[in-house]
Amino acid sequence: MLLWQTSQTINFAQGEFVMLPAFFVLAAMKFGGLSFPLAILAGLALALLVLGLLFKRLVVDPIIRHGVLPLVISTVALAIFLKEGVKEFYAADAQAFPAAWATTNLALGPAVVSVQNLVIIAVAVAAVGLLQYFLGGTRTGRQMQATAQNPALARILGIPVERMILYTFLINAALVALASFLISPIYLAKFTNGETLGLVAFVAAIVGGFNQVRGAIVGGLLVGVIDNFVAAYWSSQYRAAIPLFLLIAVILFRPQGLLGRAEERTV
Repeated sequence: MLLWQTSQTINFAQGEFVMLPAFFVLAAMKFGGLSFPLAILAGLALALLVLGLLFKRLVVDPIIRHGVLPLVISTVALAIFLKEGVKEFYAADAQAFPAAWATTNLALGPAVVSVQNLVIIAVAVAAVGLLQYFLGGTRTGRQMQATAQNPALARILGIPVERMILYTFLINAALVALASFLISPIYLAKFTNGETLGLVAFVAAIVGGFNQVRGAIVGGLLVGVIDNFVAAYWSSQYRAAIPLFLLIAVILFRPQGLLGRAEERTV
């Protein structure tokens, strides 16, 4: 959403962006001989370089001037390229990804909760909180918000718009790397991870509100809860269809999303 608001970039390769940093880490350990902590740092650095800087310079900047639709098509092609590239040059089979935390379970009364899931929730909440503080409590964050709301006016006020847009791409790259490191120990590192993750993330953003960060969070929680309820009390065969049903319902009855705001355009 930050990319859309600051640079009108819709990235349909976002799921593959979450898939790729895990393979950066595995490649650093396998071919570079690095320890897991150093491999994590190397994976983060590569994510910032490849998924942040190079994505902006080599894909977005040359194509966005021709319109949003060519950029959408380009990101779809990029998603296919990344997926098939990992399959061809690293592995087609699922790869085990080391966990940086305990993999035991905790008994909370009649319920059993995985420590991994608790750590993922805690880290995700902390990341969202830090992002919100950065955007609302720092000068750079406020400049990024001004750029997202009105780039032309922000440029008149002396805000370095291009630099703010670059920061947005780097933050997006750091967040997808964090997501990759969190979920890969559970879902394994697979070249097909991006298909499911990209679809669910896009649907969650639409359901919650594409122009609201908190809307995307609510949308993600809603999709996840409904998905698990359907699998537990109905049938796991329908899990893949649930996000699509939610997407259709929201588009029909509330196109701006549950927490989104309607945007009016003057003609």
